This record gives sequence, C-alpha cells and structure tokens, in this order.
Amino acid sequence: MSLLHEVLSKIKPVDNSLTQKIQARLDNLTKPQGSLGRLEEFAMRYCLIKNTLEPKLKNKVIFTFAGDHGVADEGVSAFPKEVTPQMVFNFLRGGAGINVIARHVGADVVVVDIGVDHDFIDAAGLIKKKVNKGTKNIAKGPAMSKDEAVKALEVGIELANEYAKKGYDIFGTGDMGIANTTPSSAIVAAISGKPVEAITGRGTGINDSLFNNKVAVIKKAIEINKPDKSNPIDVLAKLGGYEIAGIAGLIIGGAANRIPVVVDGFISTAGALIATQVEPKIKDYIFMAHKSVEAGHQAMLDIIGQRPFVDLNLRLGEGTGSALGIGLIECGVKILTEMATFGDAGVSTSVQ
Repeated sequence: MSLLHEVLSKIKPVDNSLTQKIQARLDNLTKPQGSLGRLEEFAMRYCLIKNTLEPKLKNKVIFTFAGDHGVADEGVSAFPKEVTPQMVFNFLRGGAGINVIARHVGADVVVVDIGVDHDFIDAAGLIKKKVNKGTKNIAKGPAMSKDEAVKALEVGIELANEYAKKGYDIFGTGDMGIANTTPSSAIVAAISGKPVEAITGRGTGINDSLFNNKVAVIKKAIEINKPDKSNPIDVLAKLGGYEIAGIAGLIIGGAANRIPVVVDGFISTAGALIATQVEPKIKDYIFMAHKSVEAGHQAMLDIIGQRPFVDLNLRLGEGTGSALGIGLIECGVKILTEMATFGDAGVSTSVQ
C-alpha cells in the first residue's frame, strides 16, 4: 500500500460527541450567549478536531511550498520565474510578508523546495524535497506524470507526519511560485465546470492583454489535457503544480493526524480542493482563513462548503492569510480556556 492510500485510510470523521459540553462551557462564560460570534465557532471546531475539552494551542507552523511552472513561458504572469528562488531566499532570511505576520502570531515558518527550477546550494534552513525542476507547460501537455503528482502529495504527507511527531498543534499552508494562479484557475475550471473567464483573476496584477492571454492559455490547457473531474489526482497531474500538490498532501496528513490545517488563499485553496475531492471527510479538519480577491476563490469555497474568516482583499499568498487565521483560532481557544465563567466571577446570570 502506498503512503498516500495508507494515510487516507486513517482519516476518520470528526467526533462530535463533545459538542454539548463545549457549548455549555462557551455559554457559561461571562458574556451574552454567542456574543463572540465566530471566535466561539473556531474554539468549538478546534476542540472537536482535537477531541478534547482542554485544548492547547502553543506550537504553530506554516509551510510555504515553492515550485515553478512551465506555463510561465506563455506570458501569463507580470513577473519572471526567476523571482521564485529569489523569494525563497527572502523567506529564509525572514524578510517576507509571511515572516512578519508569522512572527506576530508566534508561528514558525518552514520553507519547502518541492519544485523550484533552481539548484539551492547555500540555503540554510530550506527543506529540500524537489520532485522536479518545475512542472511542464500545461498549454502543451500534462503538468506532471501521475507518479510525480503522488510523490508531491506524499511530500506534504511526510511533513505533516514529521511535524505532528514534533508536537505541533496546528498547521498553516502557504505557497510561492510565479504563474501559479494559472494552474490554480485551471483546476477550479476543470472541477467546477464554470467558464474560464468567470474563475480567472489577475494574479500579481496583470493588464488586460495579459489577462486575455491567460484565459486563452487555460482554455487550451483544459482542451489539450482533458482532465477527468471525477479523478482529482488526474486533474492535479494534468493541470496543477508541485506546490499545490504539496499543500494538498499536508492537508491530507493533517487530517490523518487530527491536526487542524488553516488554509491560505487562492493557491492553497486549490490544494484544499484537491484534498477534499480525494477524501470529503477532510473538509471538517480545515479552516479557510480568508477570501482572496481572485475570481475563482469563491467557487472553490462553495465546493468545499466553508465560509472564510475574513475578507481583507489579500492576494499575496505565502501563507500570510493562514497566519492571520491561526491568530484568530488561538484567540477563540483562549476565550474558551481563560475567560471566567459566571460562577468564577460571581456575576449574576438573571435578567432584570
């Protein structure tokens, strides 16, 4: 049995048997019932995933998967693919947006080379899990073979297993890869069946000419590759990216280890879409951090069946949104565990 199938077989439905006890605690805190809104929901879901009435949320980690894309040759991005390794070094130096926000919420950042078209020699701290030096051009054929797709999924699973053993309480997803909104949009179009124009965005900020070209490239990729929407690994292999696969694998591994995974924006949600299509039970182990400005993001959220925490007009990726989401979940957990009950505080519960 492959690692992928072995881990998938371990994923069980979230046990809801503690729901009433958790709700009773939330309702007995010194506040009107439900007055802390979705923060109470986050606390509830975190406890149910962990299957505990005494949750802890101390060790936090965000995985930023980096990979290049052959479709960048089609002129679909405002930036050249050389930016991918340059940003990897920026992550490792602690100078990127994800580093700043992760420090703010007290999370570690793990940078993973899963498919960058660059040989990293002096890159202290980089996790080297390269499956290949970038995907192939999806406008001319499949992004990767099925074996490569499974290998990339298993990279994410292995990291989830490793960091679960290290005692991490929560995972966040992040990405880096020039042109990666193109394969992500292609995945959405293939699985949702929606028109390419309706689910394609402007990525890093392309102009109208580049946008029209991007739409045409995605249509061509779907026409040439004919992905089978009933087979998410086929969709991933034909249209996806190594970082998207790594994110999907991390989510699968997180669910198998009963570790909540906070999903970032458009690229990360493409990974989450693949993971939840492979195993629908996974949706109860993930939190959708925010709504991206990318046009296809809502379509993915609708398929997965989750409402994002916030809409801050974010479109950076890297894991920035998941870092913010982890902070909100931690706030909810602290409300549950640190806030006084009416009995503790000697506050009357009667209505005057």
